[in-house]
Amino acid sequence: MGWWQLNADTLVRSRFIVCPFTETFASLRLLHAGTGAHPGEEAWLRAHLPGYRALLAADPATALLVRCGMGTSWIADFLAPLPREGTPLERTLAQIRATDPAAARADLRVSLRGPLPAALERDDLPERAAALLAHVWTATVRPYWDRRRRILEADVVARTAQVSRGGWAAVLDSLTPGQTRWLGDNRLQVNQHERPPREISGAELVFVPVTAGRGWATWEEPRRYAIVYGCSGALADPAARSVPASLGALLGTARAGVLVLLDSPMSTSHLVAVTGQALGSVGRHLRVLLDAGLVERRRAGRSVLYERTAAGAVLVEASRRPDTYRS
Repeated sequence: MGWWQLNADTLVRSRFIVCPFTETFASLRLLHAGTGAHPGEEAWLRAHLPGYRALLAADPATALLVRCGMGTSWIADFLAPLPREGTPLERTLAQIRATDPAAARADLRVSLRGPLPAALERDDLPERAAALLAHVWTATVRPYWDRRRRILEADVVARTAQVSRGGWAAVLDSLTPGQTRWLGDNRLQVNQHERPPREISGAELVFVPVTAGRGWATWEEPRRYAIVYGCSGALADPAARSVPASLGALLGTARAGVLVLLDSPMSTSHLVAVTGQALGSVGRHLRVLLDAGLVERRRAGRSVLYERTAAGAVLVEASRRPDTYRS
């Protein structure tokens, strides 16, 4: 497994960020894989995979670049620069275009773990990569970005609250189950690959959620490191937040949907983005749930966050169980 050594100060200074370029690259990876992990991803692929494949069929050089750049266990570095908070996507694409062609080819050889195909011995690889990523953003991410951004922000809020409740170990273990894990002794497992450990104490460490596909670890030696992770399933996957029929009958489907989502803290604006309900409707549902003792609210900085109470959690869980007494 691959792991990083870091001291307590590095972890305390780490932060969560939302990055449109990282979301775009995660979407490219999902298009490249062609198979979604849940119904939400499958629906998105049905809408966009045919156009993506047609684009690559008409451009064999770029198609080969993607296949080689994704590799088997290593992404070509120039394709996915480490995210920086607040950096416009256009600036990151310009950074990719400005990559030295020789450096791009060297990155691809590392990704392939071997020689480069003759068709990629060319100098326009950075431009081709940037053009493809620009297309993925424009055609498959930007139409959904406002909603995706709020989903990502909701995940960050939930993770930050989890740090305050259960500490960093609980958060790190839950980012990418089976990949990221706090090992103790100041060691953070970042993947399952056999890599030499890295000492990152004193470096900048960021955690970046994406709604598409699975995550990865990335860095710019020696001072910047990032872990990209898939945001929590109830946000990314519409099927994961389905409302049990019995709960919908009791509370109404829309209000029950709000209660189902609040297993993690969310603000009113995040609930509006995730549910698609109007602000006034979400506010009314929250007032009723508060009065019934099913949710609670607290202030976190400038935000007011809502979360299920123990009573609300029991109600949701009970509604999901099969009725063993029904004949």
